[in-house]
Amino acid sequence: MLLSDVSVKRPVAAIVLSLLLCVFGIVSFSKLAVREMPDIENPVVSISTRYEGASATIIESQITSVIEDQLSGISGIDEIESTTRNSMSRITVTFELGYDLNTGVSDVRDAVARAQRSLPDEADDPLVFKNNGSGEASLYINLSSSEMDRTQLTDYVNRVLVDRFSLISGVSSVDISGGLYQVMYVKLKPAFMAGRGVTTSDITAALRSENIESPGGEVRNDATVMSVRTARAYSTPVDFEYLVVKRASDNTPIYLKDVADVYVGAENENSTFKSDGVVNVSMGIVPQSDANPLEVADLVHKEVERMQQFLPEGTRLAIDYDSTVFIDRSISEVYNTLFITGGLVILVLYIFIGQARATLIPAVTVPVSLISSFIAAYFFGFSINLITLMALILSIGLVVDDAIVVVENIFHHIERGESPLLAAYKGTREVGFAVIATTLVLVMVFLPISFMDGMIGLLFTEFSVLLAMSVIFSSLIALTLTPVLGSTILRANVKPNRFTQAIDRGFRKLERGYKAVLAKASS
Repeated sequence: MLLSDVSVKRPVAAIVLSLLLCVFGIVSFSKLAVREMPDIENPVVSISTRYEGASATIIESQITSVIEDQLSGISGIDEIESTTRNSMSRITVTFELGYDLNTGVSDVRDAVARAQRSLPDEADDPLVFKNNGSGEASLYINLSSSEMDRTQLTDYVNRVLVDRFSLISGVSSVDISGGLYQVMYVKLKPAFMAGRGVTTSDITAALRSENIESPGGEVRNDATVMSVRTARAYSTPVDFEYLVVKRASDNTPIYLKDVADVYVGAENENSTFKSDGVVNVSMGIVPQSDANPLEVADLVHKEVERMQQFLPEGTRLAIDYDSTVFIDRSISEVYNTLFITGGLVILVLYIFIGQARATLIPAVTVPVSLISSFIAAYFFGFSINLITLMALILSIGLVVDDAIVVVENIFHHIERGESPLLAAYKGTREVGFAVIATTLVLVMVFLPISFMDGMIGLLFTEFSVLLAMSVIFSSLIALTLTPVLGSTILRANVKPNRFTQAIDRGFRKLERGYKAVLAKASS
């Protein structure tokens, strides 16, 4: 074998190769995202349309059904699900697994554009967006106060806290839940409107035509350019009270205060938002799709602690929900299992091989193979999750085989009186093709899992690829680093340990007993 021959003749090259694999593996590991499960992109597109003031029946007939008729001609759709409520229509289009989501979004937008001509003029433009499950908040931060109401809490969150948490590295967006915003109410008086001949359309038209802020252009000379801003004429309830909505027959102006009450208040609440029985406002922290949620959660916790000293009196900021706790504990448990498995493998090797020197070689080559597999994980865009760590746990029992085969054959030549260097050269050449054949068989067994259709294939792609790559790297290490360590560490005439002697005595007793039984049966 060329690899083993070069490694024995140039041991420094083999050692440097293994060190480079370890360095690149550790760097790749540090750059991998940490998730609970593999990042599986669901090909789902959502269409949201608002029509304020319309009932669910009207929205169903005039919006939802119209859009669904246009969507039915798109290829690759698995199912279409719609939800219609008062003032809102939401359609979820699920494509077949493996379908290109960008193509699906483009087709859906074209269909919505065709349907938009048939939608009511008063309805908002439909919003089309991807819904791949990556936009879920991983942490919820609650702001409560004994001094401020919900409108004041909402204002403080928007002015101060949202920008602070949005600037944290790895945060995609900050979603506000339970916010209550201030609005201006125009409460109409039907009796006064009828007496003055004012209709609702008159008031609506006056508000739309007068409550505007238009661009004012620029004023410039040879040296200076200044932007002109047209100030809004109406900014307070008193200003709106003197808005002219119509003129009487004698050209007398009819003001808004004559036919309506104008005041500022909180918007109407359709639901309540409480935590531990206390009304509050919550911020949902949505991490970026390629960010490490554990690092994002750690930075958010630190920012919450730092913000405590700047909060107004009687205000409390606390993290009520943190989904990364489950990820952290699950990953930590799998790490513990990984280390325990590696320790048990080394212990079993020492018991059955019987020599500490021979056991040391697999104890070094197995971690190198596992660390090197992270290079492939980074190259293919995988993450550290329960599935990939399970692959590493399973691969420990597979990658150790190559090292054991090479070490055992090298030691066999040493026992025949050959020098360790010559034994490493001959022993690795004899089993080199066997190691490669074993590796190819294992790769052909596990790698086809990634070609399976459906959710199972998407879920276990990282499992099969990482397992196959760890086996490939173990074959490379077994043919390069293992003979180098064997020629340096292994020695002849090493006495076996007590465990090996006890096992040998047990097998000899079984052999003598078996021969005695055969002799008695033959006589």
